[in-house]
Amino acid sequence: MAEESRRYYEGIGRRKRASARVRIILDEEATGNFMVNGKDVKEFFPRFGDYLTLTGPLNDTDLMGKVDVNVHINGGGITGQTGAVRLGLARALVKYDENLRGALRAGGHLTRDARIKERKKPGLKRARKAPTYTKR
Repeated sequence: MAEESRRYYEGIGRRKRASARVRIILDEEATGNFMVNGKDVKEFFPRFGDYLTLTGPLNDTDLMGKVDVNVHINGGGITGQTGAVRLGLARALVKYDENLRGALRAGGHLTRDARIKERKKPGLKRARKAPTYTKR
């Protein structure tokens, strides 16, 4: 069966500078594939902690291995991308079944982490680091 004719649910997740479009595919042919930008999830995110974060929404809803997940990520670093995928996956699962919202909310998967890099201020080296004070 072609990818286009399969039923999917989509969620957008963002964290820091990263943005992820997550699609979950639920049908008889679902094998539990988790692809990120055309690569396997364990190849794209080799750190074990990242994998646990990514699969948190699936584990909390007992859908691990029952759905295919396809992710497209733009921008950010590894940690930001991990958080973006987690949020996008949780939002897609809520679109699939509204009854999963409670379990995802309890696990903290639906909360957007709004922390971003603070802008640099004039006269400072970074956002808050001041040049070294010299008396003479």
